[in-house]
Amino acid sequence: MIKKITTMVIALSLGGCFSMDNNKEEEKVKTSILGERDIKYYSNKTVTSLEVPPDLTKPSSQSAFRLSEYVKDIHEDVVSFSAEGVTDSGKKSENNSNIQVVRSGDRRWLKVNKEPNEVWNLSKSFLKQSGFIIKKSNKKTGVMETDFLENHPEIPEASLGMLRSALRSALQTTYTLPIVDKYRIRIEPINNGTGSEVYLTLTSMEEVLTSAGAKEENTIWQSRPKDQDLEVEMLYRLMTFLGSDRADARAKILEAKSQLKVIVKSLKGIGGYAKLEFSLNKSDTWDSMNWALDQLNVNVEDKDIKEGSFYINIARTQDKSILTRLFGEEHVQKSFQIMVKQIDSNKTEVYFNDLSEENEQETIDFSYEFLGDIAKQF
Repeated sequence: MIKKITTMVIALSLGGCFSMDNNKEEEKVKTSILGERDIKYYSNKTVTSLEVPPDLTKPSSQSAFRLSEYVKDIHEDVVSFSAEGVTDSGKKSENNSNIQVVRSGDRRWLKVNKEPNEVWNLSKSFLKQSGFIIKKSNKKTGVMETDFLENHPEIPEASLGMLRSALRSALQTTYTLPIVDKYRIRIEPINNGTGSEVYLTLTSMEEVLTSAGAKEENTIWQSRPKDQDLEVEMLYRLMTFLGSDRADARAKILEAKSQLKVIVKSLKGIGGYAKLEFSLNKSDTWDSMNWALDQLNVNVEDKDIKEGSFYINIARTQDKSILTRLFGEEHVQKSFQIMVKQIDSNKTEVYFNDLSEENEQETIDFSYEFLGDIAKQF
């Protein structure tokens, strides 16, 4: 009898990660001091079935203002699937960089007094030394993106309950949440290519328990709310990797003041398609759209700042199915154009354009969904 009770207690304790989801308890990790958070990424536990990289080899006829104008050897690094081969140019920079932190609302980014080519190599090295493999890399748009990697933050004592906490001490068991993270770094040339703006974005997914029947349970992966503290922590680490003094980087990130308030309206545009109205000039709207596309993890194949256009590949919601979850969405993705046009000094409109010119009602409906998701980022 005692053996059965002991088995039941241990089983209950081992089910801790699922009971948290059932009780809808989520403990957000807080860091009082940047740089001291214990981040545990398992580089030998890469999750590859969540997403298949899209084809980045499709040529573009657009004449764009691109990072490739300032980054050497454009063809050597279009797509990389290996964590090997970090060169000397990717070693951690000395602490002699003038790096500023800019903030707008919850988003922060860096202004670095280094050429984009140097920042590109350093950023790539930073991600690899953090345990990640660069899964997608496109110098035309200045974007590199990692694979998903398991992150097992330890569940706090308060969430385990007294019984499971005692058992953990006795059995030396660690409770973890099934979470995977990936990062996107975007580099934009400034000051005619003598400096760089650097943006870092975190995307997370979690495994949750679902019921497939009366006696059967399965798990699925689903999007997880962004851990803002973790994103800021990784931005701080990238900042020091690029050459900032630790104390200086910590102070700049914590003291950065929001400089821009973004007001966005969703309206009906030409041909029934949705459009957005920003209370900003074209340059600020362009930057805001770049950031929003990062947050939504949209594949930007090409962009033209002079024309004010983003060329994106994305799957419409109605085209997705269980197969896209298993094998990736690139097989059902379509190409669209997002155009930014200035109306007056403090008003800019953003249009959704179907490059196929088929103008299906499904695409018109999707334009409201997609631009609506953009608007929700602000």
